[in-house]
Amino acid sequence: MEIEHTGIPGVEIIHPGVFGDARGYFFESWNAREFSRLVRPVDFCQDNESRSRYGVIRGLHFQKGRFCQSKLVRVVHGEVLDVAVDIRVGSPTFGKHVSALLSGDNHLQLFIPRGFAHGFSVLSPDAVFQYKCDNFYAASEEGAIAWDDPALDIDWMVPRKDVILSGKDRSHPLLNDCDCLFDYGVDLY
Repeated sequence: MEIEHTGIPGVEIIHPGVFGDARGYFFESWNAREFSRLVRPVDFCQDNESRSRYGVIRGLHFQKGRFCQSKLVRVVHGEVLDVAVDIRVGSPTFGKHVSALLSGDNHLQLFIPRGFAHGFSVLSPDAVFQYKCDNFYAASEEGAIAWDDPALDIDWMVPRKDVILSGKDRSHPLLNDCDCLFDYGVDLY
């Protein structure tokens, strides 16, 4: 496993060691000891999976308060553009984002710490997306910001005419209008 640091401290791209031959490939998708050593200790408690078709954008979501979550995300099939936005008020990178192309072929993973909004766009005909969370989902503690907030300047790599959104993802506030963000410097763990 190799770690690629991004422009936002704490958001990391994980390059697993992939071993392939004529039969196919093998890689370790999760190793708590190595992750703790190379990134930070984390206690994942929930795994999620979604399947989406081309043009779907999911996000930008987060969990609030004591239900905030870190996530380790990867794509099993297809390709997505994965995005993490710093929503920690007072952070030197507040409102900045990291994006990474994750695919079933490149096996890359993205670690998104607590205090970030998360979303992805599907770039292939369909994609299967998996992620680990270090806190349980609580519907009452959902938060989100608008995927198309002009201040974020995210290129989702999908033409606007092809974007497919859920009803909820059509109506989230802009980052500057969101009243449920995190405070930078507050221990979120």
